[in-house]
Amino acid sequence: MKYTPVIGLEVHVELKTKSKMFCACSADYFGQEPNTHTCPVCLGLPGALPVPNKKAIEWCIMIGQALNCEISLFSKFDRKNYFYPDLAKGYQISQYDKPFAQNGSIMLSSGKKIGITRVHMEEDTGKLIHDTVEGEKVSLIDFNRSGVPLVEIVTEPDFDNADDVKDYLKKLQQIVRYLDVSFADMDKGNMRLEPNISLRREGQTGLPNYKVEVKNINSFNFVAKAIEFEIKRQTEILDKGETPAQETRGFVESSSSTVSQRSKEEAADYRYFPEPDIPPIRWTQEYIDGLKNKMTELPSELKERFIKDFGLKAEDAARLTENQETAALFENIVKEGANPKAAANAIINKKVSIEGNAKEIATAIQSYNSKSDVDEEKLNEAIDKVLAENEKAILDFKSGKETVIMFLVGQVMRTFPERIDAEKVKASLLAKLK
Repeated sequence: MKYTPVIGLEVHVELKTKSKMFCACSADYFGQEPNTHTCPVCLGLPGALPVPNKKAIEWCIMIGQALNCEISLFSKFDRKNYFYPDLAKGYQISQYDKPFAQNGSIMLSSGKKIGITRVHMEEDTGKLIHDTVEGEKVSLIDFNRSGVPLVEIVTEPDFDNADDVKDYLKKLQQIVRYLDVSFADMDKGNMRLEPNISLRREGQTGLPNYKVEVKNINSFNFVAKAIEFEIKRQTEILDKGETPAQETRGFVESSSSTVSQRSKEEAADYRYFPEPDIPPIRWTQEYIDGLKNKMTELPSELKERFIKDFGLKAEDAARLTENQETAALFENIVKEGANPKAAANAIINKKVSIEGNAKEIATAIQSYNSKSDVDEEKLNEAIDKVLAENEKAILDFKSGKETVIMFLVGQVMRTFPERIDAEKVKASLLAKLK
């Protein structure tokens, strides 16, 4: 029998604020000695009271705005009650029925629209470390991460394949990096991915009567593998006339499989209730609009502008806007007079270094089509002089940074009043650098 996957995503993004969500402890915990970034608040000691981090809340709202969400003018924090060793208080301060942002959407590269259910603010938990001490297997707890600002972004179950999931995750990572609110580095746990996967019979509508969540994945490729494994596993169960268990599973990297962890909780199991130590939060529309006005140009907007203003192909504009540094270099090169399409080609094909000087790169690009003859002896003298003055660039080139060659090309060409063939200069430089 054929089935259609029904997939939703929960993504946790750690914000890069200086302090934690509800206390003044440093949020820069990665690589620090265990339990050195803690205080009575993030250790959950009796009598300690939380004070919300205003910057973290504003950044959460900005993520919601970037995802086309409705921003609530009234919101509140809630207590999510559950017992786990890395949760010192016995509850997590999160949001339940009044999140900061909800009902948004994001467009995939394929043109498919993915609904964003909610974007809410919470605090991160401590970290369990499984180790062997004096020959005994033990579980230790590092509370440095406890209380770090964490934004949870939940989608509608609008995905039906792993490729769309990867595309969405890459776009989300790109957005939070453009907003400069998170490093979104999955190796450091700044961005953690949790797909919810179930199957329904092909042609059926409505949601299946079960859901399997795979927790805390730290790689786009691993998410895809987890989804593919679950589709195969659940298909085999359904083909037997059985229903897969509603549960939380973990991803096993070594075998690209998933394993059962615990039965899946429902919202009622967490006994949510309003956080009594933090008053509700009210905004004015003027304040919310002010946050939006502070936002940088988002990658989708930048891509469309590059297509419209510079006549670039959609795929080239997408490549140039993958990160802000590359996009900025492109615009600066064009401002210095380079042909936009030639500049795009030079960057995409790695003919220039993104650390390079825009003016020098533009000069080199402008002269690509120049065929002015140049005296060989004069050219060699200019190259020798430039090489003598740029020892670091030579060392960088020889250590593997091949794009440095365009910097040297620009330096040589500046010594000539007339336009000369950049490719000839490049060939002569390479001959001397071998």
